[in-house]
Amino acid sequence: MKIIDWYILKRYLLTFFAMMVLFIPIGIMIDVSEKVDKMIANEAPTEAIIGYYIDFTFYFASFLFPIFLFLSIIWFTSKLANNTEIIAILSSGISFRRFLRPYFIGATIIAIFSFFMGMFIVPDASEGYNDFYITYLKGGRDKGRETTKVFNQINKNEFIYVSSFTPSTKIGYNFTLENFQGNELQYKITASNIRWVDKDSTYRLSGYMKRIVGEDNDIIIKENRLDTIFDFDLEDLTPVSYVAETKNLFELNEFIQQQRDKGAPNINTYLVVKYKRWSLPVSAFILTIIAVSVSSMKRRGGMGLNLAIGISLAFIFIFFDKVFGTLAEQSDFSPLLAVVIPNLLFGILAIYLLNNAKR
Repeated sequence: MKIIDWYILKRYLLTFFAMMVLFIPIGIMIDVSEKVDKMIANEAPTEAIIGYYIDFTFYFASFLFPIFLFLSIIWFTSKLANNTEIIAILSSGISFRRFLRPYFIGATIIAIFSFFMGMFIVPDASEGYNDFYITYLKGGRDKGRETTKVFNQINKNEFIYVSSFTPSTKIGYNFTLENFQGNELQYKITASNIRWVDKDSTYRLSGYMKRIVGEDNDIIIKENRLDTIFDFDLEDLTPVSYVAETKNLFELNEFIQQQRDKGAPNINTYLVVKYKRWSLPVSAFILTIIAVSVSSMKRRGGMGLNLAIGISLAFIFIFFDKVFGTLAEQSDFSPLLAVVIPNLLFGILAIYLLNNAKR
């Protein structure tokens, strides 16, 4: 690479990471000021608080990735434009496309960074973040994560239902398991509650009753308490978004396949999480082109106008991403299209702005 490439690439990467270093502590301070009273009231240990804010850092950075990227590129590119450095570069015979080369190299580095962070680091951080939030900020109350009215097919022949399930206590209420052969019910198990016992790796049923359907008469078996093993995991009873967001690349692929085999009704929720992780590196290139196109021209409003345009576009991007993601989760809309459409729309915008910038 030439000196100009190193010059732009260095400023690209340094400004991006400097932006993260500047904004993340601000986010942490705001979070501390809002939640310190609850941490003290619930006696959160120092080690747990430190772990929470380490997880918060990755969680926060992943969520605001488009804004960090936009602001950093607009910031240093606007400075280049205001100092007439871009005019000097283009006047030397370098084309605008050639001028973009170091930006694409930087976008590739950021895309690789965001890929590994989103696939392997953020899932663990998301789990730690949510666990601390429920344990010490909700005072152990799982209202934020409590599953209600869970109905799931766990294999070809069996279906389970609980009216509610609390992950922290691992207790489900009004449990039902039905076994079918074809369209005929073979037996049905009910219990007032079901609890996972870690020590024995079994499920404990209280108020247990099993009805075996016979040709003439049904057989009913009752127990006050019964420890047994079932062919389903606790993940079948936890909130779908929480489960998907805490799994890395390989775990998520395996989990989605398991849910497909079971005929899970909410498979779109898992797929949206999966496709968004793959789309994040792609968006790095699209956002880079838009940011350079917006800020490479010297404007009367200066850097402030460029930052205002950049922040607006970044929030619009996040808005579209959330809207289409929710649409896919709540309807039969294709999860792949829900993730592709925001990138496609902004990709078209990037091409249009790039052509204008060239002129």
